[in-house]
Amino acid sequence: MEEVVQLGKGVSFSRMFEALRYDGPGDKIKLPPSSFKELSDEGALDKGPMYFRLSKVRDTVPGATMEQDTEEATCSGVLEFTAREGSAELPPHVWNNLFRSDTPDVPLIEVKYVSLPKGTYAKLKPEGAGFSDLPNHRAVLETALRNHATLSENDIVVVNYGLLQYKLKVLELKPASSVSVLETDVEVDIEGSDSVLDNEENQHVLVPLAIGKVESSVVEEGKFRYYKFSVEESVSEKVASGRANIEVKIDTDASGGDTDIYVSRHPLVFPTQHRHEWSSHEMGSKVLILKPRDSSLVSGVYSIGVYGFKGTSKYQISVAIKDVNSQRIGEHASATGSVDADSVDADSVLCRNCKRHIASRSAHLHEAYCMRHNVACPHDGCGVVLRKEEAADHVHCNKCGRAFQQREMEKHMKVFHEPRQCPCGVVLEKEDMVCLAFSLNYTSCTLVTYFLKHDFLTKLSSFSLLIFRSNTNPQPALCA
Repeated sequence: MEEVVQLGKGVSFSRMFEALRYDGPGDKIKLPPSSFKELSDEGALDKGPMYFRLSKVRDTVPGATMEQDTEEATCSGVLEFTAREGSAELPPHVWNNLFRSDTPDVPLIEVKYVSLPKGTYAKLKPEGAGFSDLPNHRAVLETALRNHATLSENDIVVVNYGLLQYKLKVLELKPASSVSVLETDVEVDIEGSDSVLDNEENQHVLVPLAIGKVESSVVEEGKFRYYKFSVEESVSEKVASGRANIEVKIDTDASGGDTDIYVSRHPLVFPTQHRHEWSSHEMGSKVLILKPRDSSLVSGVYSIGVYGFKGTSKYQISVAIKDVNSQRIGEHASATGSVDADSVDADSVLCRNCKRHIASRSAHLHEAYCMRHNVACPHDGCGVVLRKEEAADHVHCNKCGRAFQQREMEKHMKVFHEPRQCPCGVVLEKEDMVCLAFSLNYTSCTLVTYFLKHDFLTKLSSFSLLIFRSNTNPQPALCA
């Protein structure tokens, strides 16, 4: 860095300060008012943007190399002159690059005025995997750099994308090892990460998933595993017309763990509990059918988030494009002796137990058998006919009235009726957030505003269209 530490245009300013931290973007520091007077007297204000070299003040350590000293220095711009006398306030970017290993009890730094050349080239490298999966990731990086006045080699630049955070190391700069990035066009080159997909436990990584291929993995409770797949134009028309479905299938073992699936179409890259287009919260294995709301938006890249709802879950996941059968999803062959509702005639009677039309010739036999073995659910609006030995396992939520197996009720209450706090401070159940947004147009709520903007509120209600199945024989579930 020595070649850029030069007395800038006749300005000489070098002071020692106690370093304090403040929350703010970019690399601009705050200096005390007295520094403004000194720099003004030196004529620095007339020479354009001001840049400073910051270095740690420490006792000389025997054996310390020049490289170690260089790594404990960085450059910055200045935001304002409002810090208390004797101190300099540093934003997170500057603080973290200056104090990488440890922070002394009284962190002292030297702040020296320098002249920096305008940057023409920068090469950065993501420290983990996943950054290149962001749509327009180069534009995302360039937007983050707009908050910076300088860049220095070996600096770590933090890029925020929604709730996600990525770190990139500055590998190379031209024409010097520290440059100004104000009012200049910098060619940015992003080098690939050394990370591999087998080592992404704490990274948000999109693992490629080919149509028809099965991937096996493990997800821990409270964590996500992400996948991406593409739907080509050649099959999009078939899906849009309803002649084929996009099916996401997950098979889980009986180890006691449980998963949820969240799916989105890009540009929403990493779907979560609050940001997604389709979801399935059933227990065990599940098949989720994706029904795009806009038939013109079928082709493209999709993301799948497998969330560890409970315990550690081993699973196999796959995506398939399947032709739609003439038989409707969830529809089963009619029982022997029953009559289709569209072909009811005078030669049929209504069973008093299951309320189905039965051919007269077998009505007495059917009714006797039906009343001995079956029972209709008494819940208002349900009426589903169950085997008597299965009736005790058929329950309805006392809040929303939906039907479940007994073992599924605990998860349903947690997912849909456990109070959630929106970033705006409002605490509501998931269902109430949807109702509030529709009835009051509650766009001052951060979470609801996002849902309204992306038309996701209706999609959150898609859970009511899911058809529940047993783990041993999963059938597809429709999601709007």
